[in-house]
Amino acid sequence: MRRTAFPVRVISEATVMVALATVLSYLKIFHMPQGGSVTAGSMVPLLWISLRRGAKVGVITCLIYGLIHFLLGPFAVHPVQVILDYPLAFGALGLAGLFRKRPILGVAVGIGGRFIMHFLSGVIFFGIYAPPGVHPAIYSAIYNGGYLGGEFVISAILTYMMVKRGLVTIYLEETQK
Repeated sequence: MRRTAFPVRVISEATVMVALATVLSYLKIFHMPQGGSVTAGSMVPLLWISLRRGAKVGVITCLIYGLIHFLLGPFAVHPVQVILDYPLAFGALGLAGLFRKRPILGVAVGIGGRFIMHFLSGVIFFGIYAPPGVHPAIYSAIYNGGYLGGEFVISAILTYMMVKRGLVTIYLEETQK
């Protein structure tokens, strides 16, 4: 019998989290003109799988989500921009799994990683939208920080509530049985 890299249970869980994140991504609270939005916690399922199963599963799951997110609503100006804004930006959310014992720090690191990817894309590819006299780096930081700051607040609050309920540590308890 052939073994897979991840148990079926983990693959199933990751699939459900990608689907849930995709559905939640359509519930927009605020939408920016060139993309980016504050959603009803669409990153929480991705952060949750990362915190629950670790960085390896988290990064792979989030990277897959980024590819699906691109396929469902592509916004492309250049192949490198697509790589930065989709698989790398969302894949960075999986870094939350490095901070399983400090979940809110994990949320901050994951969203911070996503910010860095969008920031670079903004400076390189979307600097033309910066108002006259505003450096593209300043514009990109304000633009991307604006909606990702909102996403961080929502994600941190929801993650905190999940931690208080014990939902993130279920995996740790399962492995000790």
